[in-house]
Amino acid sequence: MLLNNMIKAIFFDIDGTLKSFKTHSIPQSAIDAINEVKQKGIKVFIATGRYFKQIGDLDGLVFDGLITLNGAHCINSESETIFTNPIPRGNIDALLHYHSESFLFPAIFITEKKELINYIDENVKEISLLVDVPLSPVGALSEADKEEVLQIDAFINKVQEKEILEIILTDCDASRWNPLFADVNVIGNSKRTGIDKFLEYYGLDLSETMAFGDGGNDVEMLKHVSIGIAMGNAGDEAKLVADYITDSVDDDGIANALKYFGII
Repeated sequence: MLLNNMIKAIFFDIDGTLKSFKTHSIPQSAIDAINEVKQKGIKVFIATGRYFKQIGDLDGLVFDGLITLNGAHCINSESETIFTNPIPRGNIDALLHYHSESFLFPAIFITEKKELINYIDENVKEISLLVDVPLSPVGALSEADKEEVLQIDAFINKVQEKEILEIILTDCDASRWNPLFADVNVIGNSKRTGIDKFLEYYGLDLSETMAFGDGGNDVEMLKHVSIGIAMGNAGDEAKLVADYITDSVDDDGIANALKYFGII
């Protein structure tokens, strides 16, 4: 299938898509493929739930923009913020009150400039090891509340998630790529939001887009772009909405899909 003249922008999730959970690295086949894509003049972007300081070097790959925090913070290639989408202050105040009066769970508050977690348990440690990032600094969540909070990583189960969204974080929604925690953002925010911001920024059309993902927080992105590609190791949510399912991240899934569609 030859689409090499149609696609002008490709968006890549990191964990389980670009980076293997087994090796914590990007396969050489993906590095070579993305560099070849860039040589053809196609723009490439990161689209992740990660905080931008957690993204790291990415094996020397250079991207045209970063969609971080599931679209709540978009950063251009000059490291300038072009968009933020904060959680309403009233929701944050309600959650802080809930933490002081009721059930306490680990929560990472992430702003444009910093992240802070109230305490660390075994679930937090497990996720930190899984994605190979340092543990967040521990402190009072009220300290992070001095700035606009863009995302909350809440270490809660789905029953707790439902209760909190219905009663406390009423202007928020949650997405998951792992059962141990949920990414909480303002309603309507997703990687789709970030894609639209970068298309506007670069003057590109949605019909010229492709995206790769594997998790629940990739669903809106895969549905939104012209060609949504789920990794072979993706969860069912992502596979159900994808236009194409490629091989797993550890079996050269990115390179193989780009070859299948004639991009490289």
